[in-house]
Amino acid sequence: MADEHTHDHDDEHDDDHGEHDHDHEDDAEARKEFEEAQAEAIRRRALSQIRQYPDVALRMKAHEVSDFNGELVQLVERMQILMHDAQGVGLAATQLGMLRRVFVFEPDETGAKAVVNPRLIDPSEEKETDEEGCLSLREVRVPVERSLRVTLEGKDPAGEDVRYELEGLDARVVQHEVDHLDGVLIIDRTDAEHRKQALGTLRPQPVLR
Repeated sequence: MADEHTHDHDDEHDDDHGEHDHDHEDDAEARKEFEEAQAEAIRRRALSQIRQYPDVALRMKAHEVSDFNGELVQLVERMQILMHDAQGVGLAATQLGMLRRVFVFEPDETGAKAVVNPRLIDPSEEKETDEEGCLSLREVRVPVERSLRVTLEGKDPAGEDVRYELEGLDARVVQHEVDHLDGVLIIDRTDAEHRKQALGTLRPQPVLR
């Protein structure tokens, strides 16, 4: 779109620069608000495609993947797009109603990773409790204890072996996603008080007429 501002240099030579600076600040603020609104709309659209508690698929155990084909690649690509659009850091196939042992996560700036038939090896005895949220549990955040370090093994979508040695947030994310593939949710991992609060938040609200 072309710039809509026009300037008559003869008549406006002595314009107040402060007024122009203020206009630029207003433009930047308006642009920021528009981008935030756009990102929120994209996030909500992505969340509408992700199964939400208490969907039965979230409680089902996923099956081992045996066919490494184009369909699997398409599923992984869709999961990566939805993860980004929903502003998440991980997404399991069961959250899309697909009972396959595959999840995607983004451990660093090298881009999203997909792990098929994942196995958690040698989780550290050293653990840490921190708050976790979930794309399938709306606004719920609860404290969950996880191992600080873990080794993740499995296959990539092409059937090649992959292995990641992870710690901190990355280790927490993959433990969360493997739980999903076993039908386990963060409300199962937290203490009784936080579970009760979370279930109250997740309970459908009455419709006022």
